[in-house]
Amino acid sequence: MATMRGGRSVEAVPDKELLSRHASGDPHAFAELVQRHRDRMWAVALRTLGDQEEAADALQDAFLSAYRAAGRFRGDAAVTTWLHRIVVNACLDRVRRRSIRPVVPMGDDATLDSVAPKNTDPTSAHELSLDVSQALRRIPFEQRAALVLVDMMGYAVDDAATILEVPPGTIKSRCARGRARLAPLLGHLRNQGRGPGVESAEEGGGTPA
Repeated sequence: MATMRGGRSVEAVPDKELLSRHASGDPHAFAELVQRHRDRMWAVALRTLGDQEEAADALQDAFLSAYRAAGRFRGDAAVTTWLHRIVVNACLDRVRRRSIRPVVPMGDDATLDSVAPKNTDPTSAHELSLDVSQALRRIPFEQRAALVLVDMMGYAVDDAATILEVPPGTIKSRCARGRARLAPLLGHLRNQGRGPGVESAEEGGGTPA
C-alpha cells in the first residue's frame, strides 16, 4: 500500500512538489525523488561513462548537488530534466578531471543503427551492450552524452537539447558525428548481425541529420 503523508500517497505527489517540500525542510521528500529516479539516472551515468565505479561516483556527486541546489530550482523544466542535466554535468566533471578515455579520430560515413544487430539472444545482447559501452568511451564526451540521451534513453532531440543546454541542431550534429565515429569501432557487429532488418550505411542507412 502506498505510504500516506498529509492525506496523499507519496506516489501521487508530483516531482516538483516533492522538490519544493525538500527545500522547505521535509526530511523525506528528497529520498522519495531519489527512489523514483535513481534507476534511470544510473543508466544515464553508466552509459555515459562506461565504468561502474566512475558512474556510481558521478551519480553520488549528482544527487548531492541536486540536494543542495533544490532551493534554486526555478520550475521552468521538469524535475527529471533538471536531474538529467545535473547527472550529465557530474559525468562531464569526472571526464575532465580523470580523462577516462582518450578520443580516437574516426570516419564520418556510417550510423550506430546500421551496426547494431537485432533479435539477439540474451548472451549476445549482453556482449553487444559491453561492446557498445566500450566504444562509447572512445568518442568525445559531448557526442557520447547526446547519443546516450537520444539513441539509448529515447529522448526527443528537443528534450536532449534542454538537458544539455545546447540548440537542437547541435544535438543532431553531435549524434550524427557520434554515430559516424562509432561505426568503425562496431563494424564487427554489423557483420555478425547481417540479416533481415539490419542495413549497412553503404546500403542506404546514411548518416542522419
